[in-house]
Amino acid sequence: MKPGKNEPSVGKKKKSWVPHTYVLIFCIILIAAVATYIIPAGVYDRVTDPNTGRTVVDAASFKNVPQNPIKPFAVMQAIPKGMNEAGWIIFLIFIIGGSFGMINGTGAIETGIAAMVRKLSGKEKILIPVTMLIFSLGGATFGMAESTLIFIPMGVVLARGLGFDALVGMSMVTIGALAGFAGGALNPFTVGVAQGIAGLPLFSGMGLRWITQLLFWAVGSFYILRYAMKIKSDPAQSIVYELEQTVKEEESEQQHFTELTTRQKLVLLIVVVGFGFIIYGVTHGWSTSSDLTATFLTMGILSGLVGGNSPGRVATDFIEGARSLTFGALVVGLTRGIVVVMESGQIIDTIIHAGAQIVTFLPRSIAAVAMLAVQSCINFFINSGSGQAAATMPIMAPLADVVGLTRQTAVLAFHMGDGLSNSLFPTSGVLMAGLSIAKIPYEKWVKYILPLMVALHLVAAAMMVVAAVTHYGPF
Repeated sequence: MKPGKNEPSVGKKKKSWVPHTYVLIFCIILIAAVATYIIPAGVYDRVTDPNTGRTVVDAASFKNVPQNPIKPFAVMQAIPKGMNEAGWIIFLIFIIGGSFGMINGTGAIETGIAAMVRKLSGKEKILIPVTMLIFSLGGATFGMAESTLIFIPMGVVLARGLGFDALVGMSMVTIGALAGFAGGALNPFTVGVAQGIAGLPLFSGMGLRWITQLLFWAVGSFYILRYAMKIKSDPAQSIVYELEQTVKEEESEQQHFTELTTRQKLVLLIVVVGFGFIIYGVTHGWSTSSDLTATFLTMGILSGLVGGNSPGRVATDFIEGARSLTFGALVVGLTRGIVVVMESGQIIDTIIHAGAQIVTFLPRSIAAVAMLAVQSCINFFINSGSGQAAATMPIMAPLADVVGLTRQTAVLAFHMGDGLSNSLFPTSGVLMAGLSIAKIPYEKWVKYILPLMVALHLVAAAMMVVAAVTHYGPF
């Protein structure tokens, strides 16, 4: 029987109107290059703060410089330059993929997750908010960002075992950490740096930030739980349904273990100890490149050998794990090319300066919300918390004095604008790395996360109004 007029043919795949991820990124690079011909080039002077030793922007030093438009060949050069600048993230992705390939080759993760799923049966609604709360505390206290990457594979496997999808697994980890990072109660990398530049007492105004974090966590938990329950009842509703079907087909061809062997228990012990060692190191000033990659390699090799695999099999598993993340690893380098183009064209400081000028002429409460919007936009161009603080707070702190806002309000706008947009913009290396690890296409992530981002930004805007009305201080 032929399909009806409104029925799709069996086996015919609906063509997506969304361009390939690489095409989207290259289009943004081209737009940035065109912008260097249109937006006047300008720079701020950078000076060393004698109190902190940090390099900051001299707020009164902005000046236009000769236009430096990016030529076509320089656009192409921006891609390898971006790859080079994002090299540590790219190699971290490959090492994480290879290490988990060695671990997964033992079957311990799959069997262990299956056992955990049986114990959590019927408790899925508690798991999501509790997991998110734990990660939000990490984001609030030690600025958990890059370190979320190590938990994404576990989150994805656990979510799938409970009947959810990769989006739920990744967002339990990343949106949980985002709630704490953007709330910023004790975040030394954003709030600590920004308050130091603004001359505020370290971690002052903590009460409102804890409230903000709890609101972000509650809204995020509700959104993710609602989506998770929807796809649990109807898996076809998953935004990444095709990915999930592919994973199920691959798993059906593999052998499944019903009970953990002694070797697999030892592998899980190695993984737990390894994660504990990583968490300790991250909270005690570890580098995110050599220290993390060395620990992952050690954890993967030990797991493979203790799990009973030969050295040759361990090497093969590493290659397969790393190869599976090639697409996403390259995305990270491509997105860095956007920043390379704008830096070369000297238009980033011009954009910051223009945003600051807009805020000057607005009423106080609206100016507070506008500060949030400006910081969110600037995060597209400067996707580093401490880097954005150094570039914008010397401007935004005195600007707050001019428009009648407290400097604490300016800091609030900075860390919420920076933190929330980290999970949306393709220039975020951590976001693109996480998506590559979870094998989620960027356009699918945007479709999933955009409504939540709108809701969280509305909460943030409301908190900015509260800060403006209450003269959030101490000053």
